[in-house]
Amino acid sequence: MLPRSLPLNRRDALRLIGGAPAVWPAVERVASGTATGSQRPPRSVLFVFLTGGPSHIDTFDMKPEAPAEIRGPFESIATQTPGYRICEHLPLLAQRTGKYTVVRTLGLKSQADAVHELATPLVLSGTDYRKPGATTVWSRHDWPCYAAALEFVRPRSDGLPSGISLPYRIEPFPGQDAGFLGPLYDPWQLNVDLNNPRFDAQAMRLPDGFSRRRLQRRGALLEMFRDQRNHIRTPGQRQFAKQQQRAYQVLSRGTLAEAFDLDREPVAVRDSYGKHLWGQTLLLSRRLIQAGVPIVQANLGHPYYWDTHKENFKGHKERLLPPFDRAFSALLDDMERSGLLEETLVVAMGEFGRTPKIGGNVGTPMYSPTGRDHWVFCFSGLFAGAGVRPGQVIGRTDSTASYPITDTYFASDVGATIFSNLGIDLGSVVHDRLGRGYPLNEGQVMQTLYDASRT
Repeated sequence: MLPRSLPLNRRDALRLIGGAPAVWPAVERVASGTATGSQRPPRSVLFVFLTGGPSHIDTFDMKPEAPAEIRGPFESIATQTPGYRICEHLPLLAQRTGKYTVVRTLGLKSQADAVHELATPLVLSGTDYRKPGATTVWSRHDWPCYAAALEFVRPRSDGLPSGISLPYRIEPFPGQDAGFLGPLYDPWQLNVDLNNPRFDAQAMRLPDGFSRRRLQRRGALLEMFRDQRNHIRTPGQRQFAKQQQRAYQVLSRGTLAEAFDLDREPVAVRDSYGKHLWGQTLLLSRRLIQAGVPIVQANLGHPYYWDTHKENFKGHKERLLPPFDRAFSALLDDMERSGLLEETLVVAMGEFGRTPKIGGNVGTPMYSPTGRDHWVFCFSGLFAGAGVRPGQVIGRTDSTASYPITDTYFASDVGATIFSNLGIDLGSVVHDRLGRGYPLNEGQVMQTLYDASRT
């Protein structure tokens, strides 16, 4: 099967061009899909995943009138949106609420999903239920992630991947690959240290002294052999040939190599994102969207990084909110300035929220009087671009941010919105290895994002 993470190593890419069979073993296509109904014009999607579950009540759904054991020590500050206040440690985003919309009533359908390994694949695939056979670790029983579904329904032929996830894989969580669709549809998983001054996207460009003309001659020769031998190839060999062709297209186009070259950006732009991993990750994400990659998943944090069972307030104040505030604000400014925001849906959310009551995990092994536990009944997310009407605050929760008092939007609804923006018909059906058909998505597009009359 294809590797689930790609280090940026040029040698492997060149081996694919040269035909070495040991790099990416091919697999047979094991699924087929159908699509019906109308589709939106395809747009790009940038999914900013805050892995671990940020605290909604300490960020975008504050309750300053609640008791101290609920509201915590953070103060709220005014925003561009009249009457709406957010955390004092998000000053830049407070000045930019006119560029995004907050949804405060996201939720999961089952309390049983209040576990990172169960909630993450739901959010990253746009589903509300686990597929039979799926576990808390990666497997080929998982639902396909957004990029995999896109590659399956509308395969690319221009050398660009349908999706890229960076800067690291969220191990060992499921939901980040093609799952039961098979490895041919897995998105690119990059493990890169963008803060390393020696970072170099070697795999995306030709080595010194190796011209594109020479590559084209090699490609033509390989194509001749491929045509001569295609009738005697096994299905596995034919699939490997497809992967070989993809690598050839990546190197011959050079588009991704340019996208990974962050030094092409003005110093002021790079600095605006913050010279930290999160900032440079979002900058690279913007560049990949600009290069034509239709869906990019930017993971802001290793597994459990926003998981503040202990020292919730210290963690948010010192480690989590300042870099997110700066990086995401710069991303919105940058994409608006370049015009990318008009054609790109930007989503920022975690897999769930945190308990309204401080120390709400009493009786659990993770109990701490300064922490907040997992909470699936309501949490917040940010949406921007691609027709989203900015400046809205959608959904209201009760006085303690415990439960919605307006409509809840589930993982499937977020998924329907993302798939719709990617131009994927929500009536699409996918089949697993046993030929069993499944609807790709069973949610509803979040029309309140676009329709002022329904907020």
